[in-house]
Amino acid sequence: MISAASDHLAAAGCTPSETLWLEPGTAADIPFTGNIASAVGALGHLMARADIIVQPDHARRKMLLISDMDSTMISVECIDELADYAGIKPQIAVITERAMQGELDFTEALRARVALLAGLDIAAIDRCLAERVRPMPGAQTLLRTMAAWGAHTVLVSGGFTHFAEPVAQKIGFAQAHANILGVAQSVLTGDLVGEIVDAAAKARLLKEQAESRHITRNLILSVGDGANDIPMIAAAIAGGGIGAAYHAKPKAQAAANFVIRHNDLTALLYAQGVPRGEWQ
Repeated sequence: MISAASDHLAAAGCTPSETLWLEPGTAADIPFTGNIASAVGALGHLMARADIIVQPDHARRKMLLISDMDSTMISVECIDELADYAGIKPQIAVITERAMQGELDFTEALRARVALLAGLDIAAIDRCLAERVRPMPGAQTLLRTMAAWGAHTVLVSGGFTHFAEPVAQKIGFAQAHANILGVAQSVLTGDLVGEIVDAAAKARLLKEQAESRHITRNLILSVGDGANDIPMIAAAIAGGGIGAAYHAKPKAQAAANFVIRHNDLTALLYAQGVPRGEWQ
């Protein structure tokens, strides 16, 4: 595959030099001179077999990570799993899937699903956290390694603070932002409290965090999997950073400049040029 990639780069006028292995047999850099867009076109057919990012060779280690939570940093959709404790998972899961595909308005779909949870005892949240919520493979390694070089990390979710805050603490995020469930007398009211964290809010948070911390836009990494992550992904790319789609829906993949189909979240470390020996 390395040989084929080098040949296709050369054929596209992008002269490759010696391959540099980040992890023998697993991840490699192929330095080249030439146009990035031409290189992307030349390597596109290989992306079904490997995770490939084409990027400048400078400023690779990012200083701001903004990430989605459900099906990105954890392996489940929390609202679907919570609905299972209410006996209505199939009814809610179909709405979740359509919203993540971009077929439904996110805010309307969120409010509709939360309304169906009215009356559920909040003890189900702790049970769901303990029994079903697990970090995605590579998540803790990614967070610990980026934090070790001083990167700021933010978890931003269209889900709920009841999940996002403990998940952020467990994985290692410095901050968490999510929606607030209405609770009265220890049961869910079926309402949301305060501003909705939707696609626009995610992109706005990315810009605010970069500006407040004086982080240049090319030092941003954003990652998500659904349609509501697209503005956040696009904002990172627009500034010269990485907008990654992790095992994502087709629309999110189309918006990203790094599509991870095959590997776990440590692919984001390889993308930043970090060899395995430097992982935390």
